[in-house]
Amino acid sequence: MSKQLARWLSLGALVVAVGVAFLYREQLDPAAIQAWVASAGPAGPLAFILVYALAAVLFLPGSVLTLAGGALFGPLWGTLFNLTGATLGAALAFLFSRHLAAGWVRRRLGARANRLIEGVEAEGWRFVAFTRLVPLFPFNLLNYALGLTRIPFQHYVLATAVCILPAALAFTWLGYAGREALAGGEGLIRTGLIALALIAVVVFLPRLVIRLRGRAMPNNPPTEETSGSSGRSMSRRG
Repeated sequence: MSKQLARWLSLGALVVAVGVAFLYREQLDPAAIQAWVASAGPAGPLAFILVYALAAVLFLPGSVLTLAGGALFGPLWGTLFNLTGATLGAALAFLFSRHLAAGWVRRRLGARANRLIEGVEAEGWRFVAFTRLVPLFPFNLLNYALGLTRIPFQHYVLATAVCILPAALAFTWLGYAGREALAGGEGLIRTGLIALALIAVVVFLPRLVIRLRGRAMPNNPPTEETSGSSGRSMSRRG
């Protein structure tokens, strides 16, 4: 089988999978995820990580899974499993784009592709870190878009894992707080306050990053449109 044919088959499989995932996206709810992971027994955490990674590849919303991870595994293990699944999914999408679907990704991005490529190749991992903290693109689409660039894979994965950690921790805590609220567990007020504090940090962090970046690059001040994207941080995570 030629490389060109393999690419077309892989791209076709991805398009079909994304379409099927879109049709059945309503079934991706915390209750269904919890039941499915519980049925996996001791392999539940591994199954959850793989489902999270697959969701990132198929453009499914990661926010639902992040909340479910907090409810299922608690704030610490849940954060670890959520972070691992999101990073693995981002890595798979990056590799798929780089080696198999560059043309398809370029068509989806349009004119934004060239700006993204120029930015990454000028700043390397720092640009990846910036776009993770300040979501200029939806998380899942950004994974594919960054595969078009020449940034080293290791730099991409490390910058992604580190810079999505604050949001992963905050929304895992939120899912855990929701579980505690339903169960009426002890320390509910403290758990809720921690979750709210972490969410506030995630909302404020992009503005701080933009401000620091503006000071470091006075000739390229952040725009109002860019600043406004911070409030949509986790609504695009997915």
